[in-house]
Amino acid sequence: MNISHQPARRAIIELRDIEKHYGAYHALRGVSFDIREGEFFSLLGPSGCGKTTLLRTIAGFEDLSSGTLTLDGRDMEGVPANKRPTNMVFQSYAIFPHLSVAENVGFGLRRSGKLREEKAKLVGEALEMVGLSGYDARAAHALSGGQRQRVALARALILKPRVLLLDEPLSALDKKMREQMQVELMRLQRHVGITFILVTHDQEEALIMSDRIAVMFDGSIEQLDEPEVLYRRPNSKRVAQFIGVMNFLPGEAQGLSGGRLAVDVAGLGRAEIEPGQFSPDLDHGAVSVGIRPETMSLLFEGEADRARVASGTVREVVYYGDMTYYEIVLDGLDSHVTISMKNLVDRPVLDVGARTRVTWDARALVAFAA
Repeated sequence: MNISHQPARRAIIELRDIEKHYGAYHALRGVSFDIREGEFFSLLGPSGCGKTTLLRTIAGFEDLSSGTLTLDGRDMEGVPANKRPTNMVFQSYAIFPHLSVAENVGFGLRRSGKLREEKAKLVGEALEMVGLSGYDARAAHALSGGQRQRVALARALILKPRVLLLDEPLSALDKKMREQMQVELMRLQRHVGITFILVTHDQEEALIMSDRIAVMFDGSIEQLDEPEVLYRRPNSKRVAQFIGVMNFLPGEAQGLSGGRLAVDVAGLGRAEIEPGQFSPDLDHGAVSVGIRPETMSLLFEGEADRARVASGTVREVVYYGDMTYYEIVLDGLDSHVTISMKNLVDRPVLDVGARTRVTWDARALVAFAA
């Protein structure tokens, strides 16, 4: 997560009541929000939710059906893509294989009127920025996937855009290279200080890299918040299901007490849910209670009981080396909960069928309409 804790910055992009239709298909539905100057902003959602369409409207590749888009204080209606203070890195990178690295990076400077020496200096600076100094003469087809991605970034940044648009730029990389490039993109964004807008369907990628995230479903913004708020206090069950892993247990709301919602949670018992972690209209009746796997723990032999303990049986064990994920069927429930445990030197890995005790923190509970 790209944490800055800086004073609120001015909006560089303002979207108001954005609508986009493709014939009878309604791609964007009343989208309104601001993107701040110098922030790393992500559009996150499943395939077909409208995030790439929204990015393309900002870039100028798609016209709006209605609504207004202001970029750096200027209304973008009728402004073509090549006249906007933006540049875009595509999922395919669009590297020209017959050109060298330097020729690819400097491609956008061809009609700039700059002298050859000035162009060469700018290309060198851009390559240094993305960690490719000395690659000027390298053939583009001889580059690895991660190197091609860096060339695409350098080519976009050499034109000094006010906003850089990233359309799933890491999706073609293997897991290890993708994780490395996530960190490098964060560092690069801090270094150049411009606004980055990332489109991704990978919630982990968005949580790691973003200052703020807009979660989209069906052409609308479901929730826009900082990563920690999205993860800890999702405003709908749909967001909670999409962001990370969440256990859901049936519950019965019993009313408010001191601002907290009293709930009888199946398998866990009575608990009080913190203000801000349930909808104000939930006070009585059936609810769905969510809790993250890492906020529940197994109590191993010799460990003292905690204030909140339930019993259950291990249904499945998935070992990841540093972590083990358990599926636990709590007594009185037919379904299971997932619990993640750090693997410590003196901590055993339980077998399927073992009986165990489960403890949890009521502060981690969130409640949604059933």
